[in-house]
Amino acid sequence: MKTNGKIEEVRNTLFFHCSAGDGRPVPRLWVTPAQQRWASSLPMNTVVLFVPQQEAWVVERMGRFHRILEPGLNFLIPLLDRIRYVQSLKEIVIDVPEQSAVSLDNVTLQIDGVLYLRILDPFKASYGVEDPEYAVTQLAQTTMRSELGKLTLDKVFRERESLNANIVHSINQASDEWGIRCLRYEIKDIHVPPRVKESMQMQVEAERKKRATVLESEGTREAAINVAEGRKQAQILASEGEKAEQINKAAGEAQAVLAKAEAKAEAIRMLSAALTEQNGNAAASLSVAEQYVSAFSKLAKESNTVLLPTNTGDITGMVTQKLKTYRITSGQ
Repeated sequence: MKTNGKIEEVRNTLFFHCSAGDGRPVPRLWVTPAQQRWASSLPMNTVVLFVPQQEAWVVERMGRFHRILEPGLNFLIPLLDRIRYVQSLKEIVIDVPEQSAVSLDNVTLQIDGVLYLRILDPFKASYGVEDPEYAVTQLAQTTMRSELGKLTLDKVFRERESLNANIVHSINQASDEWGIRCLRYEIKDIHVPPRVKESMQMQVEAERKKRATVLESEGTREAAINVAEGRKQAQILASEGEKAEQINKAAGEAQAVLAKAEAKAEAIRMLSAALTEQNGNAAASLSVAEQYVSAFSKLAKESNTVLLPTNTGDITGMVTQKLKTYRITSGQ
């Protein structure tokens, strides 16, 4: 079966890296999907070519780089020009194979990941490195091993985003000459040895118990504080209530005293007004006599020793004497 010479040449270039002693090519150990795509569907020079969107076709003229065909209509010279590489300008996703790495605390890990990259310069991607995707994958693996060696096991789980960012930064520093830009790197799975996993589980359980104990103690503390605060507020409210009661009681007593004083003053004013009226003195004499008789009646019922005037039997004289004293006092 005959095979087109150009396709056969590309196939040998991509899938075989050198010749054996008898002249036979030796197959590569690793072939990328892009290489398989190039070998199986490398376009032929048909003079009039239509380049798809988001693709770049690298053209060589007589074995040397000539130009890069842009998307759309293009023309080539037969026999002299040939399409050597087809580069996809879309974002490419590459699975990074699982590999072993040792952390800073000497724990062996099995880690794999996913690499997202894009070809920015088709010329560099074609001539700067023999196999760009394979080179980037190998660089990602070595960079990941190097970055993991700087972190302990706990930090590897806690600082995944930082680890991914460091790997992307390191890849971009090296892949700039290849015309490739690494967009992001994501760690898929991290596998630890069974014993380490058991110790991590025990550590997690101990941490949970610790948090539960702390939360319980904090709850007890908060409850005690709330009880004490409630008692304090109750005492404050009780004292404020007692204070308000005393204030109200004092105000009531003051108002009562004031009312009694006002009533007594009003009574004195009324008595004074009554004395100035006609027959006022006679009425006053009658009132004094009644009070005098009432006082002696009370004394007769009690067994107290009381000093009395010598003329206690002369009620009329005593009333007359009192009225005389009243007239002198009032200026009548």
